[in-house]
Amino acid sequence: MIKTTLLQKLTARQATIGIIGLGYVGLPLALRYLEAGYRVLGLDIDQAKVDQLLAGRSYIKHIPSAPIQDAVHAKAFDASTDFSRAREADALILCVPTPLNAHREPDLSYVLASLEEILPHLRSGQAVSLESTTYPGTTEEELRPRIEQVGQVVGRDVFLVYSPEREDPGNPNFQTRTIPKICGGSTPACLEVGLALYGQVIDHVVPVSSTRTAEAVKLMENIFRSVNIALVNELKTAFMKMGIDIFEVVRAASTKPFGYMPFYPGPGLGGHCIPIDPFYLTWKAREYDVATRFIELAGEINTSMPSFVVQRAADVLNDRAKPLKNSKILLLGLAYKADVDDDRESPTYRIMALLEQKGALVLYNDPHVPVIRPSREYAQYAGRTSSPVDGEYDLIILCTAHAEYRTLAPAELKAPVLDTRGFFPDLPGTVYRG
Repeated sequence: MIKTTLLQKLTARQATIGIIGLGYVGLPLALRYLEAGYRVLGLDIDQAKVDQLLAGRSYIKHIPSAPIQDAVHAKAFDASTDFSRAREADALILCVPTPLNAHREPDLSYVLASLEEILPHLRSGQAVSLESTTYPGTTEEELRPRIEQVGQVVGRDVFLVYSPEREDPGNPNFQTRTIPKICGGSTPACLEVGLALYGQVIDHVVPVSSTRTAEAVKLMENIFRSVNIALVNELKTAFMKMGIDIFEVVRAASTKPFGYMPFYPGPGLGGHCIPIDPFYLTWKAREYDVATRFIELAGEINTSMPSFVVQRAADVLNDRAKPLKNSKILLLGLAYKADVDDDRESPTYRIMALLEQKGALVLYNDPHVPVIRPSREYAQYAGRTSSPVDGEYDLIILCTAHAEYRTLAPAELKAPVLDTRGFFPDLPGTVYRG
């Protein structure tokens, strides 16, 4: 039987695993399969990325080059932009972006384009897994019909699963292997194959009843974070008016050993999940005449935080008899989270754009992002380079709490610091919360 042969290959670690999309999700997953003894074929549309990997170099700061180099030399890992090679893989795992369009609606173009690339090369006896975050129903409504239109019967010839990624870039406490993996199949046979696909490389795989349930699990996880971050962001604005430090409040509340989980305010949401995923559900819910008012309100609050930071910057400068216009401002941290080089959806970009719209001269410093890479939304910033912290500025805004900034002494800097992360000690007249 087709399924039996595939299961034997997967459990014996004799299968070739195809990873489509070699970014912050796909590359760690590829390395985990290599570590477990599988052969891995990486497919990506970016030739420069492929070339670096084939040269044994990592292009992601927190991922070392050594295991890539070893796998290339051992001929266990290959990478290509030729999607016809998808036929070589026994399992194809899609790890591509799922952003929002200009109207905050789901943009599945990367998923569907990747699928269309591999469809002519699908063969009987392959597993196809989608890991990209998306709305419930995507796997059954978008992927399955396209696979079956080329003559492959899902559950008999090709085994389709949805298993959402749960990567946390730069988190030293969790690795791909140790993060439990959700897995849902289009059919019972698909689920059986999915469990074999991931069970060899992940310590704990959690089966669920359907791909729709698996898709919903991922959205719930990130909506939970979005809503709670929105709550503390709203509390920050209220407490600030009362002269109360929200960061001190959170630290003190965190001493309660039950019934409380700390979330921290900031300058806005970043990364490829939390700023985006809630809108996938709100969009899909409208199809069922469900108004997700709570989720949408959280999204509005979090989206408004860069504007709040800019207003706070104007207030700090005004206290020093300086207008925002023509002020020279340094933004500390371009990455969306501490100690990584991942700047996707970083709120720092929005703060930069808003400050410039008001006439400020804006520079940035980030030891992890020495040069700004091209992006869809902020293409105008591509090529800008990190500026020194010890220059002459009218205001410094701490946006990302990189460990490197621990050595800074705000009192010795030549400008006041607007701290959006509660990173520096409270020094009235020198450090302002924002």
